Amino acid sequence: MIDYFKSELAGNGILTLTIDQPDSQANVMDRHFIDSLRHHVDAALADPAVKGVLLTSAKSSFVAGADLKALEASLSETPDAAKLYSECRAFSALLRKIETGGKPFACALNGAALGGGFEIALACHYRCAADVKGMMVGLPEVGVGLLPGAGGTQRYLRMLGVARALPLLLQGSQIKPAKALEMGLIDALVPAEALLDCARTWLTGSPDASKPWDRKGFRIPGGQNPLEPAIAQLFLGSNASVQANTCHNLPAPQAILSCLYEGMQLPMDKALDIECKYFVRLNLDPVAGNMIRTLFINKGKADRLMHRPDSIARHKHQTIGVLGAGLMGAGLALVAAQAGIAVVLIDRDQAAADKGKDYARTRLARDVEKGRTTQDKMDAILSRITATSDYALLQDASLVIEAVFEDRAVKAEVFARAEAALSASAILASNTSALPITGLAATLGRPGNFIGLHFFSPVERMPLVEVIKGHETSEHALALALDFVGQLKKTPILVNDSPGFFTSRFFGAFLNEGITMVAEGISPVLIEQAAHLAGYPVGPLAVADEVGLDLAHKGAQQRRQDEGDNYHPGSSVPVIAELVVKHGRHGRKNGMGFYEYGDSGKQLWSGLAAIWPQKTEQPDVEQVKARLLYAQLADAARTMADGVLFDAADGDVGACLGVGFPAYLGGPFSTMDTLGLAQVIARCELLAREVSAERFAIPELLRDMAKNGQRFYGKNALVAPASRKGEAA
Repeated sequence: MIDYFKSELAGNGILTLTIDQPDSQANVMDRHFIDSLRHHVDAALADPAVKGVLLTSAKSSFVAGADLKALEASLSETPDAAKLYSECRAFSALLRKIETGGKPFACALNGAALGGGFEIALACHYRCAADVKGMMVGLPEVGVGLLPGAGGTQRYLRMLGVARALPLLLQGSQIKPAKALEMGLIDALVPAEALLDCARTWLTGSPDASKPWDRKGFRIPGGQNPLEPAIAQLFLGSNASVQANTCHNLPAPQAILSCLYEGMQLPMDKALDIECKYFVRLNLDPVAGNMIRTLFINKGKADRLMHRPDSIARHKHQTIGVLGAGLMGAGLALVAAQAGIAVVLIDRDQAAADKGKDYARTRLARDVEKGRTTQDKMDAILSRITATSDYALLQDASLVIEAVFEDRAVKAEVFARAEAALSASAILASNTSALPITGLAATLGRPGNFIGLHFFSPVERMPLVEVIKGHETSEHALALALDFVGQLKKTPILVNDSPGFFTSRFFGAFLNEGITMVAEGISPVLIEQAAHLAGYPVGPLAVADEVGLDLAHKGAQQRRQDEGDNYHPGSSVPVIAELVVKHGRHGRKNGMGFYEYGDSGKQLWSGLAAIWPQKTEQPDVEQVKARLLYAQLADAARTMADGVLFDAADGDVGACLGVGFPAYLGGPFSTMDTLGLAQVIARCELLAREVSAERFAIPELLRDMAKNGQRFYGKNALVAPASRKGEAA
């Protein structure tokens, strides 16, 4: 057995077990971890010299969660329900042994404890936490399609009552230590240097080594009969809310509700068995596998900069420049300054640049008012932003990001002025969402130092950055760009240069299909509701208004100008032109788009039916859902075949984090694997015949994959054409 624990027995009978996984920066829950924990728990309970046990960690966090390598390997295997249940019950029983073994266990949380790590802590009789930066506790499993499977649901229920436990579990809340102390999830919050003494003091005070729910007469706080009016109403309301928010697409929230409903009527050990059964059921559902792969494993790889060239030394950016102090540029300046980077924020004149800095000031002042930061921290962040119109101040910048209008001439002008001021090693980046990077680099003296960095709005909240590699982009530029994204703690995906890159093109397929259906006479209400039922956060018509119909119209005109005879407008282009040019409807910004916007909210514009009369017979909602989904799947397959994506993981992470693809599907490539390529091809061929041969065209790559039994993940997985070529498409 590989032992992950260091054991030290003091003269007073207190055994300190320190989790310290060998050759790892963090403790992860793999087979060796569980075997080690079982060995030491059994030994401690059997040794009469041990009077109490202190459990802590030698790492910066308590337990980091599941082992990613083992988890990824398991996704390629056929799930074994009996094995999953056996493993779940064994671990749950181990934690129950801590709880009922008759000796007091204290847990000293020196860093974040989430998921299984916090379930271990909850099984202990006392929990003290260090008041340090980054300390969080909680059970976030619902975020990857699961529920806590080692007693978390039942201990939350018995510690907090159903009214407080339900929202924490349904939202996967990560709780700050002061709040956790207030709720009773931890028992003490102390400075880091006092942490172990806090636990030892409790252990030497002859504590009760039992939990309230194992004592006679225990009642769940707030009531334990689900038929009591208040509790019944809570479950009814929560169930309605879950169904309204998930449209039956996410099984985990429903399983959590059922787990608590059933568990509160049973003694602890039987309730833990119920929890394991629901945990296994969720593990067998492809939703959990897809969410784990994309939102946990693949996102984790992206966060670790998996595409960064190893040959280039790591670079910590000290100063960057931002060209354009509008909403995007101002947001970029703010997040960079918050990451400790000095920012030169440039616009056409001082007043425009100052306005961009004022944006940061306003946002930070709001955070101070809400207690999220302090005045001193706000002042320090603002001091890092220099608002100016003087390009000479860029001389110390290692990176400059352009965030001006989507106009080639304007971009070329600011690039030329910036490049003249920069050192030879500095890199230039464009935040363009669609204009090909290679074309923008054509006017530069050092095109190898040019790259695309497509941030999403609002920059402060959106976690994704699409990194675009042009034909001449160097490894040096790629490395420095990824280092910057890493400093911001955002998630990068890497794509090759192509019109629309991946995210704008993929997102455009969704918008285009929805808008096209309006022109076909399909009810706008049906289109928007179908999108909601399919799991999209916003319908295509509403999101088109948010993006701006006028911007979409200008983008189409720009592409027509750039591509000339090669330009093939999407079927939504004339619809948008009609609304913008003939009716002056620009979207939410001017209160008129597909929707009407007023003080009482928004509603679909009644004038749409006058322009595009609705069919007497409307399609089934499932047909509309299928068109929205398969238009995107077909486009994703084409981006892979076209060499835009280096990896299916980039497409899945980009789709879910950047453009609102339903998270429960795990992204387009996970979805195609789940459905089966044969079904995807057959459905697209049907839609190609009935709707559009162009929009639902399937590339030969997908047909070859189906013929050869390939998938996008797991055994016999496709190696992306772009990765095989090793060069820009």
